[in-house]
Amino acid sequence: MSAAVETSEAAEGTWRTLRRGLALSPELRTGLAGTLGLALVSMIGRAAVPVAVQQGIDHGLTVPGGPDLGVVGGVVAFTAAVLVVTTLCGYLMMRRLFTVSETALAGVRVRAFRHVHDLSMLHQQSERRGSLVSRVTSDVDQITQFLQWGGVILLVNLGQLAVTTVVMAVYSWQLTLVVFAAFAPAIVVIRLLQRRLAGAYATVRRRMGALLGTIAESVVGAPVIRAYGVSARTAARLDEAIEAQRSAQQRSILISVFGSATGELAAGLALACVVGIGVWLGVGGELTVGQLTAFVFLVSLFIQPVQIATEVLNEAQNAIAGWRRVLDVLDLAPDVADPGEQGVDLPAGPLDVRFTHVDFAYPGGPRVLADVTVDIPAKSRIAVVGETGSGKTTFAKLLTRLMDPTAGTVLLSGVPLERVRFASLRSRVVMVPQDGFMFDSTVAENVRFGRPGMTDEELEHAFVELGLADWVAGLPQGLRTPVGERGEALSVGERQLVALARAYVADPDLLLLDEATSAVDPATEVRLQRTLDAVTRGRTTVAIAHRLSTAQAADEVIVVDKGRIVQRGPHDELVRDPSSVYGLLYASWLEQTR
Repeated sequence: MSAAVETSEAAEGTWRTLRRGLALSPELRTGLAGTLGLALVSMIGRAAVPVAVQQGIDHGLTVPGGPDLGVVGGVVAFTAAVLVVTTLCGYLMMRRLFTVSETALAGVRVRAFRHVHDLSMLHQQSERRGSLVSRVTSDVDQITQFLQWGGVILLVNLGQLAVTTVVMAVYSWQLTLVVFAAFAPAIVVIRLLQRRLAGAYATVRRRMGALLGTIAESVVGAPVIRAYGVSARTAARLDEAIEAQRSAQQRSILISVFGSATGELAAGLALACVVGIGVWLGVGGELTVGQLTAFVFLVSLFIQPVQIATEVLNEAQNAIAGWRRVLDVLDLAPDVADPGEQGVDLPAGPLDVRFTHVDFAYPGGPRVLADVTVDIPAKSRIAVVGETGSGKTTFAKLLTRLMDPTAGTVLLSGVPLERVRFASLRSRVVMVPQDGFMFDSTVAENVRFGRPGMTDEELEHAFVELGLADWVAGLPQGLRTPVGERGEALSVGERQLVALARAYVADPDLLLLDEATSAVDPATEVRLQRTLDAVTRGRTTVAIAHRLSTAQAADEVIVVDKGRIVQRGPHDELVRDPSSVYGLLYASWLEQTR
């Protein structure tokens, strides 16, 4: 997906991205008229101050007979009132923009986060998790920062630029043309720099995503890094990612600084020309002292927006690069899509399973499953066995629709999986993965993910039914024991116990166990096996098995070899042929248990 992202970023124009981003956040239009009205009052107030100064000088200080203190006092009072109104309008405008932008971008963050979860495992595995996280976090933060600060400043200053230009033209069209002539070359240079900045900031956002991915790997993989003594190599990878991000950031800053310097040069030139030519016009009687003084004030008001606009446009390029990365995620159509209202619910009761000529291959790879056709009756307990890489786990992922087959059809009780609504599928089909993922909460809260709203008494009863009451009693705080991030406060086997309890309280009609007891010690396995006999009774169960005990307890065993089903039947029948695939697996299991 990274190559596709780069192509999109190069092809999609800045204005198109901005329009799409704003369309994605309709909340930004809430109260827009009122905000613009407040901004207009603030702009007019700023331009009114130089006019008041001009009136004070020409009609209060330089009048025949000496200064007129009444006029001067009136001008001061008027200016103070204008400043109060302008400040109040500016506060109200910024408050509205802050509130609206936070609401709008919180919505963008939620939509992006949910869309990432809607993507299939293939999409998620094709991009580093740190990069995906950065699109929901730092990229949206960059947009927020621009809208709250840069957007406000740009809005006010563009209006100030327009109002100031009108007032300057009223005082002296000649000096107004001088100001524009001084800034014209700078505008051309800055425009050219903006194009380079767009690419530079797109690189910055990509490098930041790569850096977050590297950091996440280093933190999550810390035990492996220490165990294999590869801290130096990991540090070198992290240093390389940091240097790449620093280099990209430095390049963008250099371009930005050059643009700011160009604006500063144009501002100095404009001010010098206005003073020189303005004095010459004043000597000729075309300008009064007050008008020239006011014009110098107005030039300062003109210069400020131009200089700030240069910096804000730099921030805008960074924000647009972030917006583009967010849009790239949202543009990805999920290849495993929820049929929604067009879909159907699974029929009530235990579920049967049918694979009809199913093939599956990962993008760019060979077939992992080939022409798989199999029927699994409702309420049966099936063990799927095979060598590592034979396609067992892929079989389970297709059955739970974490992925879709590249050919063929998977049906549950006669309904094709692609037609089943996700809400129905996820409530009726539950998979216990091999890693037994835990959320950073308590044992009780992790189990409640299977059935929200369960009371502590119901949870305790569930653990009693599972034969795990003594294990819970041995925990430091019982059900309230924190499991830590990713369950690191528990052993691997304990995490599997919690994962199995979570699946049990969900009460599915089809239960898949992906080597769910592979990390459990023999004593715990014996206890779990007795409990699983009761848990699986009355519901369809498919267990991806690496242990002999799981295959022995199943009604039937399906043997997968190199992506094909090569044997099927009860354990006692399959084991009679020692030269078969299952016979060899059985002999290997026996050897390991001695």
